[in-house]
Amino acid sequence: MKNYAAALLLVTTISFAQSLTQERANGLAKLPLKCLQQEYPNKLSQLLADSTELAGPKKLHPAFYGCFDWHSSVHGHWSLVYLLKHFPNLENKQEIISKLKVNLSKENIQQEVAYLNKPHEKSYERTYGWAWVLKLQLELETSTKGYHKEMAVNLKPLTNIIIERYIEFLPKLNYPLRVGSHTNTAFGMALAWDYAVYANNLPLQNSLRDNALRLFKNDADCPFTWEPSGTDFLSPCMEEIAIMQRIMPEKEFLKWLKDFAKPLFDKNYKWEPGKVSDRSDGHLVHLDGLNFSRAWNFYRLAKQYPKQLGHLRQLADAHLNFSLPAIVDGNYEGEHWLASFALHAFEEKGE
Repeated sequence: MKNYAAALLLVTTISFAQSLTQERANGLAKLPLKCLQQEYPNKLSQLLADSTELAGPKKLHPAFYGCFDWHSSVHGHWSLVYLLKHFPNLENKQEIISKLKVNLSKENIQQEVAYLNKPHEKSYERTYGWAWVLKLQLELETSTKGYHKEMAVNLKPLTNIIIERYIEFLPKLNYPLRVGSHTNTAFGMALAWDYAVYANNLPLQNSLRDNALRLFKNDADCPFTWEPSGTDFLSPCMEEIAIMQRIMPEKEFLKWLKDFAKPLFDKNYKWEPGKVSDRSDGHLVHLDGLNFSRAWNFYRLAKQYPKQLGHLRQLADAHLNFSLPAIVDGNYEGEHWLASFALHAFEEKGE
């Protein structure tokens, strides 16, 4: 009886951990809410033309100065918009809306635009931060809330610049960046594709599709056993799959996938989640993000191809559940960004 009770408790805990409940949504919302207007500590990725450009984060980036760095601030905003849409009775709802309105004001976005328009900042946040801006724009535009619609209008000039930058930059990229961190080419293209399809932006769609095929179509035998590298938060293999899944017809994609990722078709395939040795280390904690990013790609594959790849849902659950408790461990190194990754995994799961 004692063993049965322990087993039942374990099953219940796992089931809860894999669901985006109201309670969990409230908990996840507190993390970006706490840091959305927290200026320090801060990591500026600034290229200085001269000493006149020296300034604090809030002055340089009045919209996206919180949550340690620019891109984490952007996807922190996305997290809160996503949660407001899916949980109408979210705790601290009015405080969240108030902070979003302040940060995403027309004036603040205009200043972000001015920063990106500096001649020496054309590559700023390329393409990771770019991708999250488009995801935030998508979330705002698909909301029925009036205050979100207003924020979407405010954000659009920044989004338009980023779209132009994608179209300008991708043809110049002779070789993709197959890394497990910010500059991963495939990840930046996948989120951009989602917005391009929603917005019916054909120039952006064509650029993403043509360049993805040019960069990735001939790839085969991705070295899954090489992953992860020590500070990955993205899987190079899975992110490449993610963009190709989006831009290729189903039959063609499955043929490509069997050449690129044959192990995934094995119903007994196991892939151990990334293990973090020290969550107070801002780089080592990346591996929690890796588990969430693997999960969102496994969910997407299992959902679209249940017959061939439905078994990957179990792998997704295992990765999501492995790192979910670590989000609220009290270390700002992970707390300032991991909620967004967990929420995107829940999003792809369908919650």
